[in-house]
Amino acid sequence: MKSSFPAIFMVAVLLLSGLVTCRALAQPQRFTVNPDASSVTFKLSGSAHDTEGTFHVKSGAVEFDRSAAKISGLVVVSASSGNTGNGPRDERMWGEVLEISKFADISFAPKSYQGTIAASGDSTIQVSGIFTVHGGAHELTVPMQIHIEGDRCTATTHFAVPYVKWGMKDPSVFILRVAKEVDVDLTLTGKLAH
Repeated sequence: MKSSFPAIFMVAVLLLSGLVTCRALAQPQRFTVNPDASSVTFKLSGSAHDTEGTFHVKSGAVEFDRSAAKISGLVVVSASSGNTGNGPRDERMWGEVLEISKFADISFAPKSYQGTIAASGDSTIQVSGIFTVHGGAHELTVPMQIHIEGDRCTATTHFAVPYVKWGMKDPSVFILRVAKEVDVDLTLTGKLAH
C-alpha cells in the first residue's frame, strides 16, 4: 500500500496558501498620498471664457478593508494654492470666494464605499464621505477609479462642486457670468502598506 503522505502534504500546502492569501486580502491597507505626485485641477465655465486652474494637495492618508468594504481617512488640499494664472482673479478667488484667511483647507473624509477593490490592476468604486470647503461640511459621493500595481496606487475621480449652493460668493460680474458649479478632477498617487 502506497503512502498517502505526499497527497496529504500537497493538500495541506494548498489550503495553507489559500488561507494566507485570504488573510492578506482581509488585512486593512493604508494608502499614503504623495502630494508632489498628486494633482487637483478645476474648470469653471463662463459666458466669455472658461477658467481653469489647479490646487495643491497638502496631505492624504486613507485606510480601507477589502473584506468589509470599510474606508476612512482624510485628504487635505490647500485653499490658498488655488491658481488660475491670473493674479487679480486669483486674489478675488482667495479673498471673496474661498475666504482663505478663515478657511485655509479643503478636505474630503471618506466614510464608506460600494464596489470591489481588486488586489491589483483596475477597479471602479463609489466613495461616500464628507467634503469640507469654506467651513461647511457636505455629504458627497464620487466615482473613483483605482489602479494598484505592487505597493503603488493611483486613485482618480471627477465631480462637481455646487459652490454657490454651498454658501460661497458667485464671482459673476455685470455681463460676465460664470456657472454655479465648478468641475474638479482629482488624482491621488502614493503607496500602499498593510
